[in-house]
Amino acid sequence: MGRWVRRWIARIRTAGAITFTQLRHQKLRLGLAIIGISLAVLAMTLLVGTGVGVIETGEQQFDTADRDLWMTAGETRLTPTGGGGFQNTLYDSRSVSENVSQHDGVRNAVPLAFQTVYVTTEDKEEFRTFVGSGTPASGSSVQVIDGESFGGDPHYAGGTYDGERTGEVLIDRETAQRLDVEIGDTLYVGGSYAAARENEVTVVGISPTFEQMLGAPTVVMPLSELHQATGSTQTEPATFITITLEDDADLDAVQRDLQAQYPEYEIRSNQEQLEAVLQEQVLVLAAGFTLVVLAIGAGIALTVNLLALVIYQQRHAFAVLRAQGLSSSLLVLSVVGQGLAIGVIGGLLGGLLTPPSVSLLNRMTVAVVGFDGLVQLEPRLIAGSIVLAIAIGTVAAAIAGWRISRTPPLEYL
Repeated sequence: MGRWVRRWIARIRTAGAITFTQLRHQKLRLGLAIIGISLAVLAMTLLVGTGVGVIETGEQQFDTADRDLWMTAGETRLTPTGGGGFQNTLYDSRSVSENVSQHDGVRNAVPLAFQTVYVTTEDKEEFRTFVGSGTPASGSSVQVIDGESFGGDPHYAGGTYDGERTGEVLIDRETAQRLDVEIGDTLYVGGSYAAARENEVTVVGISPTFEQMLGAPTVVMPLSELHQATGSTQTEPATFITITLEDDADLDAVQRDLQAQYPEYEIRSNQEQLEAVLQEQVLVLAAGFTLVVLAIGAGIALTVNLLALVIYQQRHAFAVLRAQGLSSSLLVLSVVGQGLAIGVIGGLLGGLLTPPSVSLLNRMTVAVVGFDGLVQLEPRLIAGSIVLAIAIGTVAAAIAGWRISRTPPLEYL
């Protein structure tokens, strides 16, 4: 047993020496192979991390909203129009929310509307589109990080829309930067250019709440003032009605009761509402899944091809060694050593490049879509990609070495 072990140790040492010699004389090819494998690892980690991040970000946004149930009228569609947001399909939202609030176990029911609005500053020269967010009361559900919140929604006045207007809005930091305004400045907001010119409001605070929820810059107004600015006071549309339950209420029981009482609407939990929104983006999700699969497939194919090419280009040197009496097993072992070395170095380099690449992509996504942390850094994914690169590299090198060892040396000499 000891003799057998010593013999294999000697063979491994010999194969290692051959491997080191070949790598030392193939620096350019070695470098290209390592870069190729590291890029394959990077592609896998970033694309899969993005897929994981999209789901987690959606869940976080719904959890941050601090609601228990969501009432919608049919499908919850994202709209590409103007500033984006959701389509408002739940009409007569005020009356519906008041009735829901009377249900046992319900603390409150609040209609929320997200609609494209035009916004301009005092010079009224350039209009920009933003998501206008309407809520009947600011309360604890709207976080204000600077300034103060608007004072409720007195303009509604029981549905008469003749109460006193607050003339106040909340904006997020991105909106403030785009418009170059701050707290106390005047804006003009409306559903059309003409309506915006006549609707003067004052910025009273900075709130990230709805920007974080929608991933887009927003202008937050009292719901009645948003309806008036967009000419929708007759229908009072909302995107959904958010329902908060009492602490001791049974969520499943209340959901069943409300669904039975309002069969024309959909009553969903946070997870169900997230799934409903994502189902409307099935093509986007399918494209993202396809990209992940293609990234993994391309990474494997690239690794195999690179290593096969590196080994093939050394066929003459291996043929010389075979002619000098090098055994087939020792040849394969030396080739496997090359694949292992290239896989380890390339995999580790790809893993090291992943964190800064994730940070860069997250900064870009914040600037483009407003979501922070959309690309997730998954240590297990990085480790798995490195292991996959090493395994594929080793197997590919072994196959290439076996093919060379089976070919008569004279064919390469």
